[in-house]
Amino acid sequence: METARVLAIGEFSRLTHLSVRTLRRYHEADLLVPATVDEATGYRYYAAEQIPTAQVIHRLRELDVPLPDVRRILRSPDPAARAALVADHLRRLEAELDRTRVAVASLRRLLAPEPAPVHVELRSVPVTTVAAVEGDVELDEVLAWYAGARAELDAAVADPDGPPGGLYDNALFEVGRGHVLVHRPTPRPASLGRVRPVTLPAVELAVATHVGPHDDIDVTYGEVGAWVVTNALAVAGPVREAYLVGPRDTPDPSAWRTEIGWPVFQVSPR
Repeated sequence: METARVLAIGEFSRLTHLSVRTLRRYHEADLLVPATVDEATGYRYYAAEQIPTAQVIHRLRELDVPLPDVRRILRSPDPAARAALVADHLRRLEAELDRTRVAVASLRRLLAPEPAPVHVELRSVPVTTVAAVEGDVELDEVLAWYAGARAELDAAVADPDGPPGGLYDNALFEVGRGHVLVHRPTPRPASLGRVRPVTLPAVELAVATHVGPHDDIDVTYGEVGAWVVTNALAVAGPVREAYLVGPRDTPDPSAWRTEIGWPVFQVSPR
């Protein structure tokens, strides 16, 4: 009886572009098991029918799919389930790529030999009446909390007379949890759900505008802080932000504008 020809591990390696060492590791991980193993020599032999499977594994690993996920994909009998597993990993890759791009852009800005100086102005802000939602928030939950607060404010404030804004307690950044207040200026603040009337005190601010998405807003914060120190001023209270242009105004992140206002007071003669 004629038996189908098997391929020695070296031949199989050349055909699939998987190294012999990698093939051995996949065998040990029960991911790509040889068609047969010589009991006397331990040599591994593969069938030609295993080439497509090896190529699928190669492509998945090029996409950094973890070995347990590769195993699940290969062993799933349902094409839709296999596609869903791959799609989930691709979404994670895209999110990681976005984070990488943001980090690269921030590093380029930080490492520029002559970064453009941030424009900072001192501004006196009078007492302001606002409709606000406030609470103690974990730092890694701020974005979700803010989205909910803004939705309530948008529903409760029919006649805003200024851009939305927020106050962020120092403890939020220092210990990872702090008081946050999101507001809309309005002459007639109502009480609805979590929305309450609040009077913000007058304050002196060192103000700069961050251009673009918030992914690297920390760089602008650092530039404002350096300006404050250089000009013999000290921070005295929660940071204020005003969202002049944001996602609700335009889907183009490059058009977003966020004012950063650091409450300050002068600590030496100028």
